[in-house]
Amino acid sequence: MEITDWKNLGFGYLKADYNVRTWHRNGQWGPLEVSDSEHITLPIAATSFHYGQEAFEGLKAFRGQDGKIRVFRMDENAKRMQRSAQGVMMAEVPTSLFTEAIKKVVKLNESLVPPFDSGASLYIRPMLIGAGAQIGVKPADEYLFAVIVMPVGPYFKEGFKPTDLVIYREYDRAAPLGTGKIKVGGNYAASMVAGQRAHQNGFSAVLYLDAREKKYIDECGPANFFAIKGNSYVTPKSESILPSITNMSLRQLASDMGMKVEDRQIPVEELADFDEVGACGTAAVISPIKRIYDADNDLEYNYGTEPGKVCVALYEKLRGIQYGLEPDPYGWTTIIE
Repeated sequence: MEITDWKNLGFGYLKADYNVRTWHRNGQWGPLEVSDSEHITLPIAATSFHYGQEAFEGLKAFRGQDGKIRVFRMDENAKRMQRSAQGVMMAEVPTSLFTEAIKKVVKLNESLVPPFDSGASLYIRPMLIGAGAQIGVKPADEYLFAVIVMPVGPYFKEGFKPTDLVIYREYDRAAPLGTGKIKVGGNYAASMVAGQRAHQNGFSAVLYLDAREKKYIDECGPANFFAIKGNSYVTPKSESILPSITNMSLRQLASDMGMKVEDRQIPVEELADFDEVGACGTAAVISPIKRIYDADNDLEYNYGTEPGKVCVALYEKLRGIQYGLEPDPYGWTTIIE
């Protein structure tokens, strides 16, 4: 694949030159295989099709000003995929195999890592699926772990510009104590109806409230929610939120900046008290929020048409580490040799 217009890439699927894959059979993982095919062959009764045995991850590789390619916090993605595998009873991918696959697939597709000044990056999508045939609700006896990559632009078309969110109380992203805290496809399927309605009404995403009481901020559809209140970085505490590696990193950076980090329940009424609000995740990094519309109560919460100063500082610091422009004191990045 050849790309000439790096700066106008959207966020979507593009076939890369290569992907990597391996099978778990007879209780063990086989060697990594390199493929140039974008297809896989599975039994028609594979558990991924019938019982939702599937998990995935998302991370990125960045080309720095120095020409080096850096992958951000892939060890944390490995741990999160292991938790997802435990949650839906799949074979876990060891961290060593996960990181080997990431390094290999990025190196194989090195020409597709966008240039430093393009604003784009190489998105990495590891996936783990039940490949064994079962009719009857039980785990598969075979699994496929594969990693695909593609160059992407910003997740939200606005990029690092404030967007609008909407609250609809008639939809839940995930049930309390369900699969919300792991990264499985069913959570995203469940969000499509509300997400489509939001897009049709001019909003970038839905801001979900907790499914039990509809009193507290939960998650922002495809990303975690955070807010700035005075000198505090505030993020929701919930059993149904996917722990974002970006959010984890931003909490550390906020602490390094001398801010108080609060991980707690956030009453929806507190939206009126925040100075800045944002959504964060691998795909979006930080998406500042200019307005949240509570559709059920016809209420608006406004935060300004430009990114707030704390959002800007956090965004620049995190991006600086990802691109090798800032010191990396915690060893978050891995250089692909």
